[in-house]
Parts: sequence; structure tokens; C-alpha cells
Amino acid sequence: MPDILHRIGITSSPEAVYTALTTVEGLADWWTRDTDGDPRVGGVIRFRFVPGGFDMKVLEAQPAERLVWEVVDGPEEWIGTHIRFELKQEDDFTIVLFRHEGWKEPVEFMYHCSTKWATYLMSLKKLIETGKGEPAPDDVQISNWH
Repeated sequence: MPDILHRIGITSSPEAVYTALTTVEGLADWWTRDTDGDPRVGGVIRFRFVPGGFDMKVLEAQPAERLVWEVVDGPEEWIGTHIRFELKQEDDFTIVLFRHEGWKEPVEFMYHCSTKWATYLMSLKKLIETGKGEPAPDDVQISNWH
């Protein structure tokens, strides 16, 4: 099965990055402002965008190390896939290894999602390093899929 993979370095601590990934406020500041739900293990977080949205069940949360979600509602291609953030310290950077894994096949929507994930990960970096991210609806529009 194909996966979307990205790696970014953020000049901050793994704890600060983890907080931005595991709180409703943090997620709303870099991914989409329309975020709500329960970010604890077993909880479901709802992310809404102009064309629709996703519901993610939190499967695993290891402070400052790892976060894993399962997509439980959203576009058909996403249902059952997993979103994984692995964090590690290297010099002055927290390295974020991102995976959106379990796609059944590399359909055109996957290409779009890969690009959008990259823009949102850069929004995460910007949020942590400057205090202001670029969450939806203020993100870069790349196609008619937003």
C-alpha cells in the first residue's frame, strides 16, 4: 500500500510540537480553524474544511514522541488510513516524521493530499517558530479540491 511521507525540522522542543499536535487549540492554529473533539487516546477529533472534513480516532499518544490517528469518517479514500507523527530531537531541531499510511492505491486525490499535507506541515512549523500558522481557510489553495 502506498503512503504519504514527509520530514520537517522545527526549531523547538519535541514537547512544544507535541502540544500543537495534541490539543484542539494547537490543531486549530495550524491545520483548520474548524477543529473540535476529544484529543485523548480513544477520543475522536473532527476537522472541517470548505469541501468537507475528517474524523480521526486517537489510537496512540506518547508525549513528545509519537501520535497516531485512524480516519473513521471522511472521503472514502481516507477511511481506515492512519496518520502518524513521530518526533525526535536532532541538534536544535525537533524532526517530525509524518506518514499518512494505508492508502489502497495512489489515486489522483492522494497526489493532492500529499501536497496539502506538506503545506499544513509548513504551517505547523510556522506556528511553532513564529506563533502564527496558516490553517484552513487561510492556507494555500492548490486546486479545485482546496
